[in-house]
Amino acid sequence: MTEYIPSPRDWVREQVELYEGSGGAEGVTLRETGLPVMIVTHIGRKTGAIRKTPLMTVKDGDAYVLVASQGGAPKNPVWVYNMRANPEVEIRDQAQVMKMRAREVTDDAERARLWEMSVAAFPPYAEYQAKTDRKIPVFVAE
Repeated sequence: MTEYIPSPRDWVREQVELYEGSGGAEGVTLRETGLPVMIVTHIGRKTGAIRKTPLMTVKDGDAYVLVASQGGAPKNPVWVYNMRANPEVEIRDQAQVMKMRAREVTDDAERARLWEMSVAAFPPYAEYQAKTDRKIPVFVAE
């Protein structure tokens, strides 16, 4: 069995515990915003361990859009490198849990469409992009 390593960030660890511990009934919104979040389970590329990350819920039909904003930080969140190395993920959207495969969006037109959709769902993404020099990675889990 693969080991689960909780996030070193208290709020992330607590949100994952509440979300999963309640079967997706609690902890399903981002702290102060009230906007919906999902839990993305992925494998650490260095540790091989299970990692869990709450991300904003942005849907494109049956697919989920994963935005690597990290609040506009100068570096990508670690999960970007994990998904590039191992794209098999599990998405928990409240009580629904699905095995999916994530792919980084490299087509400019597709990324522009998904970015616009993501900003509509979570307007701070636009401000996060303005704060950083990196082009925020966008993934689709299908």
